[in-house]
Amino acid sequence: MARPIEKMVTIPAPGEGGGALEAVFLPAAGETRGAAVVAPPHPLYGGSMDNPVVTEVACALQELQLASLRFNWRGVGASSGVPSGDPDEAARDTLAALEQAAETAPGELVASGYSFGAVAAVAAASSGRLPRPVSRLVLVAPPPTLLRPGALAAAPAPVLVVAGAADALAPPRELARLLEGLPGARLEVVARADHFFMAGLGELRRTLLESLGEAPPR
Repeated sequence: MARPIEKMVTIPAPGEGGGALEAVFLPAAGETRGAAVVAPPHPLYGGSMDNPVVTEVACALQELQLASLRFNWRGVGASSGVPSGDPDEAARDTLAALEQAAETAPGELVASGYSFGAVAAVAAASSGRLPRPVSRLVLVAPPPTLLRPGALAAAPAPVLVVAGAADALAPPRELARLLEGLPGARLEVVARADHFFMAGLGELRRTLLESLGEAPPR
């Protein structure tokens, strides 16, 4: 069976200024189980939807029969606006992508992100403004220093966190403390990987496939 081909799409930009966010839609492989959004890392440090980790996460989700939508922050690439790195603006951009994903495919709705994007995914999923609730959060290397106190505990869905064993920005030990006692929370550690997954990118993908192979709890 031919692999689905990704398509360039636009997302109406939130806020009064109008415009649009540049995005890539990757249809699910086979029967669609739902949709997912993958938010990129920090816009002021080169974060974009073309980041290798973001692309790898999107491809893993496709294999799990989830259509994926990854996007550029405002002011990045062909997206309208000016990049700021403001957490509230990032949450609004991610929320706009989740709203579009929810309208595109029925079924599960997964909020995902890498680094700064993982933090934005938590905030957007917890906004209470989505047409249907998020069924799972998939967070790759979320820096604990950027997470608001209690953000993971207040998340509306089970949380999967994946981090590199040598990640100095998202240390697994600190992430484990944040997840301790949370129902449905799970931490997976990729050996030899750091925050940027220059090593361990393939292992990241295998970890996602193994951890998300079953339908998430409802």
